Amino acid sequence: MGRGKLRIYLGAAPGVGKTYAMLSEGHRRVERGTDCVVAFVEHHDRPRTEVMLHGLEQVPRRTLAYRDTTFTEMDVDAVLARKPAVALVDELAHTNVPGSRNGKRWQDIEELLAAGVDVISTVNIQHLESLGDVVESITGVRQQETVPDEVVRRADQIELVDMSPQALRRRMAHGNIYKPDRIDASLANYFRPGNLTALRELALLWTADRVDEYLQQYRGEHNIRSTWQARERIVVGLTGGPEGRTLIRRASRLAEKGAGGEVLAVYIARSDGLTAASPKELAVQRTLVEDLGGTFHHVIGDDIPSGLLEFARGVNATQIVLGSSRRKTWQYMFGPGVGQTVARESGPDLDVHIVTHEEVAKGRGLPVTRGARLGRPRIIWGWIVGIAGPGLLALLLTHVDADLGLANDMLLFLALTVAAALLGGLMPALASAAFGSFLLNWFFTPPLHKVTIADPKNIVAIAVFFGVAMSVASVVDLAARRTHQAARLRAEAETLSFLAGSVLRGETSLESLLERVRETFAMESVALLERTSDVEPWTCAANVGAHPVTRPEDADVDMPVGEHLALALTGRVLPAEDRRVLGAFAAQAAVVLDRQRLVGEAEEARKLAEGNKIRTSLLAAVSHDLRTPLAGIKAAVSSLRSDDIEWSEQDRAELLEGIEDGADRLDHLVGNLLDMSRLQTGTVTPLIRAIDLDEVVPMALGGVPDGSAELDIPETLPMVEVDKGLLERAVANIVENAVKYSPQDVPVAVSASALGNRVELRVVDRGPGVPDESKDGIFEPFQRFGDAPRGSGVGLGLAVARGFVEAMGGTITAEDTPGGGLTMTLTLKAVTGQRPPTAADVPARVTS
Repeated sequence: MGRGKLRIYLGAAPGVGKTYAMLSEGHRRVERGTDCVVAFVEHHDRPRTEVMLHGLEQVPRRTLAYRDTTFTEMDVDAVLARKPAVALVDELAHTNVPGSRNGKRWQDIEELLAAGVDVISTVNIQHLESLGDVVESITGVRQQETVPDEVVRRADQIELVDMSPQALRRRMAHGNIYKPDRIDASLANYFRPGNLTALRELALLWTADRVDEYLQQYRGEHNIRSTWQARERIVVGLTGGPEGRTLIRRASRLAEKGAGGEVLAVYIARSDGLTAASPKELAVQRTLVEDLGGTFHHVIGDDIPSGLLEFARGVNATQIVLGSSRRKTWQYMFGPGVGQTVARESGPDLDVHIVTHEEVAKGRGLPVTRGARLGRPRIIWGWIVGIAGPGLLALLLTHVDADLGLANDMLLFLALTVAAALLGGLMPALASAAFGSFLLNWFFTPPLHKVTIADPKNIVAIAVFFGVAMSVASVVDLAARRTHQAARLRAEAETLSFLAGSVLRGETSLESLLERVRETFAMESVALLERTSDVEPWTCAANVGAHPVTRPEDADVDMPVGEHLALALTGRVLPAEDRRVLGAFAAQAAVVLDRQRLVGEAEEARKLAEGNKIRTSLLAAVSHDLRTPLAGIKAAVSSLRSDDIEWSEQDRAELLEGIEDGADRLDHLVGNLLDMSRLQTGTVTPLIRAIDLDEVVPMALGGVPDGSAELDIPETLPMVEVDKGLLERAVANIVENAVKYSPQDVPVAVSASALGNRVELRVVDRGPGVPDESKDGIFEPFQRFGDAPRGSGVGLGLAVARGFVEAMGGTITAEDTPGGGLTMTLTLKAVTGQRPPTAADVPARVTS
């Protein structure tokens, strides 16, 4: 069974007719004999859309209850059981009601496709995940329901349902989209002409990109290399020189002459890393091409013309823009140049424009010698061995009375040529071969001390020596360069592996990364500089080493990172091949800087959210929990001050008692609020001293009704190191909370015991208990679990208790009571080696 096919109707805004088009396609499929059903369609009370449902089989929906409301969703199991050939599923980005089979409707559709059912669906452009920020900046509305772009891109067919903004607004005004009470507000807000035009452009551009993907896929599958001029794509070949800006502007003007023109600037660097391009100039040109609406591409390739043509054909370009050569006349002896080669090999499907500029024929400089990478000392020693060595060898052989023969003499000179190649590369070896050939001719072939050679065999021997010396020198030089490249690539791989590992490990220390850069490249200082705009001064985000620079212009090495960020190094000038690894370091530094700032912003946002949560909860507390006792006090006082009623002494006592109870409740609530404020601001400073629990705990039970708590504090308990006032307040809050939730006829048990160097105080209730996942949450400010049938509060009691206990160095935890209920355990530090005196007036067991 194969996978089903997905067809999507894409619209720019609600009301363009996506659902209508989908239902029309359903009718066409049914008329052709296809088994097509409506799995889910939302017509939003639009009469014309609702009419289109007639004649189509509809799969019954699944009913779900959520928050006392009934919802209907697509029944995936019913559709799979029905197994139609085609299913119509509206609103691809819809979020399912909690309790559904999947969280999103596109996940439901994935199940249908996996089961071999073809699906036709709809979605608006504003629901694509990648366009959320863009749509919000246009309309001012953040879309809560989104679908990943990849889900839509994987569709086998995408059909754009288009409508002009004016026509859509007329449809809205006629009542074909929303009900009359929503028309005026919609036309004045979301459905403004500017909004609709921008959304329509987004939909057209996104669909055009998708068409390009289809075209590229088709060309790749059919191995089509020729250019199809569906629209103008202009490739600009950049060398890193100053003429690049002129070429980019010229290509932009060419693109503007045709609708939908696109500019792609490409810089092709050699794979060995050697380049004469200015990184700063390339960064400027990259910014310029992006400002003009184009794209910048960096390609690796040793053959510049072939790489440029390969890139142009790969992107289906129609034109190539190149600059006139900067080479001087004598430099053409090395070849025809990139421009002429590209023009000759472009073929009839690519137009090549050669643009003149101010840098024509001003020279580009000679390429860097490959031997330069061996280092100056090695090259010097190579020349010494290659030139001085044959001279010394000739002197030695002419003054030693030993006839070794011409063949052995040649082998000795050849050994010096090989040594010169190993040390200094190809050029010293070639010089050694030429000088050695001359010395062999001058000193060792008759006639001696003359350039001429009498014996033709010696001529052949000298020629063979020179050829072998050159070949051996070339091979040795190539092997040395390959060894050097392998060692360098291994070092680069290790460095890049470290960078990748730091990314995976989530390391966020910017200073350590910059120190790694300084150590890797042996620099004196490294600084990460940034600025907010092109006219603002540079500021230092982080730096390591002595005397860091404050401007990229003052650095020995400047590596741009984006538009307004740069890595500046001082100490020495880096070779071209080192800049690739430095670029990776610079990119990682930018990522780490952004990560640090995001972490800081997240922390600030968390603090603001917590403060806002506390303020909101405080307002709710003031509006309810504080007003309730105030209302009781106000009513009692008004009654006592009333002259219309003659109150008895008993009535007066009851009213005064109500006033006192209300005042006590207010005092308790305000006290908790003040305590929580002190804990939030960190101003709680406990006065720690040795205290007996039986001196504190009984006093903490004074705020609960008589008989609601039983106290069991053994006299043999060691003393605890606490603040008496804070401990009393913490225990009082915990006991009051336990009494509040415990059944009326079951008292709360308060007991204590000693365990090693600590004392545990347990408050046990038989209430409804708290689920494990909510045990930590009950200690948060303004949290109230369940209902409190007797008494009220703002949800600060346990938060204040935990804050006070932790301030004294103790802990408080919540556990399940065996048989049902909740046990609060306070763990306090015991005073070792001390026992409290026996007090006759404090019994071991007290009932409050």
